Amino acid sequence: MTLPLVEACCDTLQTARAAQHYGAGRVELCGAGDGGTTPSLGVIARCRDALTIPLHVMIRPHTHRFVYDEDDMDVMRHDIMSAKALGVNGIVLGPLHSDFTIDMRQLAEFVALARPMKVTFHRAFDRTPDALEALEQLLLLDVDYILTSGHGRTALDGASTLHALQARAGDQLVVLAGGNVRAENVTRLLEQSHVREVHARGTDPAIVRDVVRALATEKQ
Repeated sequence: MTLPLVEACCDTLQTARAAQHYGAGRVELCGAGDGGTTPSLGVIARCRDALTIPLHVMIRPHTHRFVYDEDDMDVMRHDIMSAKALGVNGIVLGPLHSDFTIDMRQLAEFVALARPMKVTFHRAFDRTPDALEALEQLLLLDVDYILTSGHGRTALDGASTLHALQARAGDQLVVLAGGNVRAENVTRLLEQSHVREVHARGTDPAIVRDVVRALATEKQ
């Protein structure tokens, strides 16, 4: 039986390599700052060279809110095109309005610019007022993944919402459960949420190692 995919959030070449070694199926590469920012081109390039698993890159010009002005957008456009040129598999972003609803105009532009790369809407999703309404908007724009705790403090807390989101999305979009995913709770999370993929903090490679081992043990 196929194991659920574990995506590892990493911030260096070393942590990305370790995550792959321990069985992660994909790396989300982030730069410094609370929640992560866009990593340097050098780190992106080295990770793309070193990894055989898919590499998704955070596109986030700053850590204050998820509201972007035209200068921010110009930076993000350049970062998306640079990531594409370096051969990464996907980008991760999440533009919002000041009322925490999704900025559909900005997101539509970013999705179009990113293709054929995959697009993940990150945990800015958990700031939105209504999870199911936000999902409908993301389905309209053909976003590929949502990284979310299901509006819960942790993914396990939001498991029922994660279940509802994936049930509605079906095969149109992957709900990627993130938020304190650990070896001791990942089995319960999967049982309650019915998601197929989880997101673990790869800046500490031991977390990824233990989550992958817990999933492998459960499937034996």
